[in-house]
Amino acid sequence: MRAIGPVRGILSPQHLLARVLGLAGCLALAVMLICLCPLADAAGGETATLTAKLTPERLGRSTTLSFGFQISAAAGGVPSPLKQLDVRYPADFGIGTSGLGLQSCTASVLETFGPMGCPSNSFMGHGTVLADVPFGTQVVQEGAVIAVLRAPEQSGHTAILFYAEGVDPVDAFVIFSGLLVPAPPPFEELNIAVPLVPSLPEGPDVSVVRVQSTIGPANLTYYEDLHGKRIAYTPKGILLPARCPRGGFPFAATFGFLGGSEATAQTRVPCPRRKPRHARKHRG
Repeated sequence: MRAIGPVRGILSPQHLLARVLGLAGCLALAVMLICLCPLADAAGGETATLTAKLTPERLGRSTTLSFGFQISAAAGGVPSPLKQLDVRYPADFGIGTSGLGLQSCTASVLETFGPMGCPSNSFMGHGTVLADVPFGTQVVQEGAVIAVLRAPEQSGHTAILFYAEGVDPVDAFVIFSGLLVPAPPPFEELNIAVPLVPSLPEGPDVSVVRVQSTIGPANLTYYEDLHGKRIAYTPKGILLPARCPRGGFPFAATFGFLGGSEATAQTRVPCPRRKPRHARKHRG
């Protein structure tokens, strides 16, 4: 996992901000937790909430996962910058074999052309991010938009690229990568190393505070060449298992902050409700 940070123009404080906003893009894909719940065991004073939902909620069917998180300082103020994120999610969600990212894009293409230069079939989701930027005694909040794309495999593992571009008035972008790796059952894990980015030269580092994103077919259009014609279609997305484990689908996340503190979270996705079977009508 490496950060790639080409920006247009001079690295002003606003451009530096855009770089950290890009870091949050990969955090958005990582945090796939379904309920709103506090982090446990936050030794360094940071707390967080995690949110997500499945649309539609139907076992054995494809779905879009909408997810997000928010980090805050327990005593108020700006939370410590995030350095490491490890997220464990149900391995049978099959993100790497979901039918998303049928093609791949490379960091070099993104650097030169942006997401528009990547194949339509490489997109896996979209999102937004918000960060706290310290400037002296003031804190400014800035946002960016995120594109999530499939990358070429690395050592046999599914790789993902994240492209974040600053929202007006920032004109800058950053490219990030994440890697899906095996984990003890029933999990698969996404590992992300988060570089530190100063708000100003020699100034305090920027803190990601909120991320909202999706991974799935919502708002995605793929294309297929069929009998000489280019046909548009909606990709299938994440395939939910036919059965839900007792208590729901388990998720876990570990956040590592500047200074060495950590926070962990565990939650379960509630099992989708089954639709009642309609009673058969008896003929008289």
